[in-house]
Amino acid sequence: MARIAVIGAGMGAMAAAARLAVAGHRVAVYERGATYGGAVRRFERAGFGFDTGPGLLHLPAVYRDLFVKTGREPLESVVELSQVDPAARHVFPDGTAASLPNASRAGVLAALDDALGAGAGERWSDFLVRAREAWDRTRRPLLEEPLWSDWQVLGRDPYPAEPKRGLFGRRRPAAPGPLAEVARRELKDPRLTALLESYALAYGFDPRTVPASAAVLPYMEQTFGSWYPRGGMRALADALYERCLARKVEFTFGAEVTRVVVADGRAAGVELRDGTCADADTVVAGLAPGRLPALLKDAEPWRADDVRPGTDAERRAPGRFTVCLALRGPRPADAAHRTVVHAADRAVELAAVFGQGQGALCDRPTVTVLRPDDPGSRPDDGHEAVTLSAAVAPYGDLALPPAADGEVAEHGETPAQAAAADRLTEAAGAAIPGLRERVLWRAVLPPAEGESVRGPALAGDGGRFLRPANRTRIPGLYAVGGGSHPGGGLAHAGMSGALVAGLIVNGDDWRGSQ
Repeated sequence: MARIAVIGAGMGAMAAAARLAVAGHRVAVYERGATYGGAVRRFERAGFGFDTGPGLLHLPAVYRDLFVKTGREPLESVVELSQVDPAARHVFPDGTAASLPNASRAGVLAALDDALGAGAGERWSDFLVRAREAWDRTRRPLLEEPLWSDWQVLGRDPYPAEPKRGLFGRRRPAAPGPLAEVARRELKDPRLTALLESYALAYGFDPRTVPASAAVLPYMEQTFGSWYPRGGMRALADALYERCLARKVEFTFGAEVTRVVVADGRAAGVELRDGTCADADTVVAGLAPGRLPALLKDAEPWRADDVRPGTDAERRAPGRFTVCLALRGPRPADAAHRTVVHAADRAVELAAVFGQGQGALCDRPTVTVLRPDDPGSRPDDGHEAVTLSAAVAPYGDLALPPAADGEVAEHGETPAQAAAADRLTEAAGAAIPGLRERVLWRAVLPPAEGESVRGPALAGDGGRFLRPANRTRIPGLYAVGGGSHPGGGLAHAGMSGALVAGLIVNGDDWRGSQ
């Protein structure tokens, strides 16, 4: 039985801890914050509850597998999951709206034709066929296997290239270009373009620069569906934490790791801020990008390429500005769980989010409106809890000083934050008519300074959108969670935990489940 120290109690770290404990190891988790779950947070006040991190679960098979492999209780025995239908309602600047059914290709095609005109559904369906090809080409190396040592081969974009006529009439494939170019060329309708680009923006990607392989994002959601756990997304974190405790994983909160101890060239434990040391045979680091090198004071030289690939793209990702609204009046029975109200001018929005400004919102940003039909989110049926969110630059007037991991604290609104919250509320009026008149109170939750939305790893663009490998150059030290392979997102965090556990249990030459 090996002693394993896990830094952080995010979803990827807990997924690894549970699997390692079941394999017979003694696992201790050290979390600097007061709670677990990482980005899976919840804000509660006066009987209202709001998800302030991921709003829906995609690829639930990841967590079903985790719970099956770590005990006899399946996921559905501890979390009540339900499919969200429609998966999303999209409101476009010209006033048209499309409600897209959950996990139904034919249903989405019909809905887009009805809302946007004949031919729109077919163009979107043809696009998803090409997105599936990109998915099939990258599913194993990006989701089911540790990052290849020759990761550079994933620098080529797997999205099908458009044939071009070359010299003497020969046809040669042309590079697909960034996602925005694919949207312009293949979807043609600006509303379909907005639909596609909203998936990239939700994961923190700039559609003007992200490779076309980001087409897998809508493919993944529309193929495997969108799911919601009763009690909010935090219920999934609660269940995973309880599973870890049941498997004898030890948790210490308020325990900030300041150093990874390296002895004889191998990770040998962790040192906490209070000076205490915990010996370990293996260390698993569930840290934000860039934090790990600062903990390796005994492992010089720590080369810059040890944190490659992907950190450059990570630094430019936006944060999430969230507004929690407590509403008087019941939730209408036909209300969509999720509505995306698209920006009035996408070019202006992208310049504000990804430019060099101070993080200010444009006048009419893209706003995601979450209205769960969940009694646990409201004090009674005469009220409703609504969460609004928009992407913002992770620095500037809308951000806060860094906070402890996992904590959700309410702050007084600065003038800039109040103005931004007003803009989100105004935009959300397209999804909830008469919204302002229903507001009892609101809580504004800006991102912490530098806190970015972590998107999943993507192939293409020379590997810039990959994430650092789970296996580091230091024997016995592994990286887990959204800052490492296979990247961010709830499902990807669970996959990261499975990969790290597989490497530790089976050895560094393990290539993934077959």
